[in-house]
Parts: sequence; structure tokens; C-alpha cells
Amino acid sequence: MKNLIYRAFTAMVALCATVAVYGQGFGQQPLNTVTWTVSAEKTGTGTQRIVFTGKIADGWHTYDLKSELYPTAVEFDEAVGYSAVGDMYEISESTDYDGDPVFFKEIVIAQDIKVDGASATVSGEVTWMSCTETQCASPEYWKFTINVKGDSSDKAEIVPADGNGDSGRKGFNWALVIEAILWGFAALLTPCVFPMVPMTVSFFMKGSSTPAAGRFKAAMYGLFIVLLYTVPISLIILITRIVGGDAVTADIFNWLATHWLPNIIFFIVFMVFAASFFGAFEITLPSSIVNKSDKGADKKGLMGIFFMALTLVLVSFSCTGPIVGSVLIKATQGEFWEPMIAMLAFSLAFALPFTILALFPSLLKNLPKSGGWLNSVKVVLGFIEVALGFKFLSVADQTYHWGLLDREVYLAIWIVVFSMLGFYLLGKLRFAHDDKMEHISVKRLAMSIAVFAFVVYMIPGMFGAPLKALSGYLPPLTSQDFVLGAATGNTAASDAGTTEVSGKSSKYDLHLPLGLSGYFTLEEGLAAAKETGKPVFVDITGHGCVNCREMESRVWSDPQVLEMLRNDYIVVALYTDDKSRLDKDEWVTTESGDVLKDLGRVNSYIARTRFGVNAQPNYVLLSPEGELLAPVRGYDLSIPGFVEFLHTGLQKNMEK
Repeated sequence: MKNLIYRAFTAMVALCATVAVYGQGFGQQPLNTVTWTVSAEKTGTGTQRIVFTGKIADGWHTYDLKSELYPTAVEFDEAVGYSAVGDMYEISESTDYDGDPVFFKEIVIAQDIKVDGASATVSGEVTWMSCTETQCASPEYWKFTINVKGDSSDKAEIVPADGNGDSGRKGFNWALVIEAILWGFAALLTPCVFPMVPMTVSFFMKGSSTPAAGRFKAAMYGLFIVLLYTVPISLIILITRIVGGDAVTADIFNWLATHWLPNIIFFIVFMVFAASFFGAFEITLPSSIVNKSDKGADKKGLMGIFFMALTLVLVSFSCTGPIVGSVLIKATQGEFWEPMIAMLAFSLAFALPFTILALFPSLLKNLPKSGGWLNSVKVVLGFIEVALGFKFLSVADQTYHWGLLDREVYLAIWIVVFSMLGFYLLGKLRFAHDDKMEHISVKRLAMSIAVFAFVVYMIPGMFGAPLKALSGYLPPLTSQDFVLGAATGNTAASDAGTTEVSGKSSKYDLHLPLGLSGYFTLEEGLAAAKETGKPVFVDITGHGCVNCREMESRVWSDPQVLEMLRNDYIVVALYTDDKSRLDKDEWVTTESGDVLKDLGRVNSYIARTRFGVNAQPNYVLLSPEGELLAPVRGYDLSIPGFVEFLHTGLQKNMEK
């Protein structure tokens, strides 16, 4: 094994550690930096004043209507039955902050209108951006609708908008980007790609009139590689969004992430590619496609460079195909932009060496020569493909309650797979295309030690250890049949608790983590809250949600958090991907006429239309009457922040 493998492995370990740091350092801003309300009042001059009041989160500030940086703005829908009078204006006074007028604590802005008849409906969207002393949040929006009466009435009826005061924004998934970059670099070390790096760069340098021209062509070559990987998936997603809208795009991603059919297909694909990596067979595209692309590369100018990039993408398919699939499948479990960003990150890492080596051709002599070590990289990736493939089978198993892949079975498979990887690194396992090893290097020994240490870490999980570092990838602890020291052998039953409303048990085969008792429909939870007077903690979650399991393992398990959830709140878990069939009287018909017949689709519809979110995890605090007690909170590993979030809900509930 050459030095490059060791460097790549070390870099992957370091970047994985970075993921953990990023997971705690990002996404800690509130889901809404400003919580808005809208009202209408008479001005006494024959007009109505639409007043927008924004409560700004502690530590944040937002900008006025005329800010040169990030102005707050209100975009009204087409006016029907009313007309605007003058421009928007500010009621609250701004504070000068580094030469720019900003608002702390509260911002109040208004627009005067004249209602033509008895009433008019005013709707639109408020947009803003907020900052602290050290960071700025992403741009946010809030949709509003208010029914304004004419001069004959003093009241204005506020109609909740789809946004429900929530932008639906969550912390950016840096872990996914870093994972895509790692896969991009890993693809370079495969036998299909690595030998082409020095050959391609040398061709550009020797086939150009000047070194500068060679560098330009190599840079364009890298750019075309990025575009060939990123543009197709982006077009597919954009067309889906344009034709069907956000809801359809979310439904497609939800189907890909949770339905048994795509998950079983993904599982089979991963196993097939893993077998290919182990040397059982080689997966290649039809030679006619590759040959046509190769002929196009003979053209001069940028078109020839484009066809050279296309040829590389096609020729390397057998090695990059499963890696690209891993990135995209993982990304479809996120939001709209994540598949495109993930593919962009992957392709940038994949194309970067071509450009760097063209700029500094002297580095070519430092590259290791092709050899048996490339096949070793391929085999190592094969073991990783096997381990990751079982995640998709686990998602289908949890979503449909098959009971085939409980936690201890899943762990047993991973322990065996990574043990075999460790023995392979030690040279105790050999595949058909591997070179015979007389001895192993110290670097290869170090990698095997790291793999076996990971195996030892997993073994206590067979007896019920939480394994927090892997919580997002493992089936929930409630699926484990045996926990050392437990009073009963069935952890699922003992941990789930009793789910009752006035003596009536919940009929769904679902469980809450950490021994909590609760409910799995919003109606049940609100009914229990009215009986007890406690607020409701709504957990918008999913069986296939990696971040949900991580939140439960690392945040919910904190003694203070767990005590508050157990004693002070009515817990409701809304599984948005559960396939339990509902009784006919529980079906929900949407505005477009679609009939939702299973629990997951109904819960997803509730999360999207009532709470304005379409991703997991998200957490909502409600009063017994169903009123929002605090801004919706998303994925955030800050335990103090979560405790403060729960305290805010309790305080607001006491004030009502």
C-alpha cells in the first residue's frame, strides 16, 4: 500500500472529526430569527393601516426598509379590492449599528391601504435577514394573509398562512457536503480514474502552444467534469419543482427515502457494486457510447475538451457509479438544494487534481505509480459499500415494521464486515486481483488498528450500549431484543411505555425513545394536554432520519432534557414516513383533492401546512389549545439551547 492511501485515510479520519465539530458549531441560530404577527387598524382618515410586528430573537438584529445591506421588505400579492396608499414606513425606532440602521428586540413596519368595498383580503410575504456580531442567518421569509374589513367594521380577521410564521429553514447540512468531498477524493484513488490523472494533465501541457494555454485547457477540463456531474441532477430536480412545486418535490424525496421499493433497489445496487469492487465482475457502459464520446474528443477547441471530460466520466463509471449513487441517495433524504450541492461538492473534489496538477506540473513526478495498491483501495470501498447498503434495508424495515433487521442484527453485520476489512488490511484475506504480500507496512498496520478499534467500540452495542457516535446510522434501541441488566428481554415493549388517552391505547406499532411515553397523532396529544394542562412537545421525525436519532441520543438523553420531556410535556411523535394504514374515517383530503391514507403522509401534510416545515427533525411546542408557544426548532445539538427552548414553552404556557 502506497503512501497516498495512508494520507487519504488520515485525511478522511480528520475530516470525519471535523464533521462532529461542525455539527455542534452550525445551525444554532433559532429557526426563525424574527417571529412576525400582522394586524390591521383604522387610521381615522378613511384608510386602514396594516401593521407588521416582528419579535427579534435575543442576540440578533435585523435591518430597516432602506438598508443598503439586507433591507427588510414586504411583497404584496396582486391587490384585489384594495389599493396601497403611499410607501411602507417604520413605526419602531431604529438604532445606528456600524453606520447602518438596525432593530433589536422588535421591528414594527406598516403599510396604509384603502379598502374599496366591504372587505378585502391582503396577502403577501415578508422577507428579512438577521445577524449577530459574528454571523448572519440565511434570508428568511414569512407568508401572511389578513382579511381587512371596510369602514363598517373595526375588526380584521387574520388567516393563517402556509408558512405559519416559520421559514422552514434549518441548519445547513455541512456533514453531507464534507461526506461528498470525501467520496470525490476517494473516487480519484480508484483504478478507473487514478491512472488517467497524470496522462490527461501531461496531454494538456504537451499539446498546447504555451504553458498558459495548457493550464487554461486543463482548467476548462475540470470545469466540464463538474458540469457533467452537477447539471443533469440539477435539471431533474428543477423540472420537478417547476412542474409540481415544493410539495411534489418533497413528496418525491420522501418516497425515495422511505418507500420500500427504492430502498430495496438501493440495497441491491449497493451489494452489486460491492461485488464488482471485490472483483466478481466489472460494470461498464456499452462501448459504443464511450467510443462516440472519444471520437468527439478529437475536435479542436473547447468542444474537444468537453468530449474529453465526457469520456472520462463514462470510462470511470464502473468506479464512480456507486460513489455517485451513495452521495445522491444520501442527499435525497434532505431538502431541495442538498442533492445539487452534494453533487457539486463531489465533482469539485473529483476535478480539482486535474486543475492543480496542470498549474503545478512538477507535482506529477511525486504521484505514486499505478499498481496493486489501487485494487486495494477498490476493495476497501467495497466493504464500505456493503456496510452502507444495509442502511437502506434498515429504513424499509423500520418504516414498514417488518422486524427483519433489529438493532443487534444490524450491529452483528457491521461488526463482521469491518472485522473482515481489518483482516484484509492485515493481508489475511485476498481477492482475485490482489498482489501477494510478503509483509505489511506500518501504515497499513495503523489503518487495521483503527478499523479493529471501531469494531471493539461496536461490540457493547450488542448488549444495549447506546453507541451515540453511530446513533444516526443504527436502528433505534427500542428494536433491540436484549439489553444487559434490563428487567425484560423485550426492550421495545419496556421502553415504549403506554400510549393512552383516557384509557384508550394507541393502535400504532410505534415507540418513543429513552423510555418516554407519548402519542403518535396530534389529536391524541392535544386531548391529553387539555386533560392535564401540560404543553405539547411535537417531534416531527421519521424512521429513516439520521439526524433525528442523533438528537435523541445526544440531546434528549441529557438528564435535564429527559426529565422535562417526561414530567412537564405531553410528547407527540409525528412519523412522516410511517406506512401504517389509517381507517377510512381518518383519511385526509388535501386542497388539491389528494386523499392521504397512511399515517406518514398525513403527518407530513400536517407538518408542512400547519407548522411550515418539510424536513426532519423539527420540534414544535404547543399549548393545550394548539397555539404555538415558541419558534419551531430544528436540528441543533446544543443542549443548553434545547433546555432554554423547553423552558420558554413552559413559561409561555403558564402565561396563557
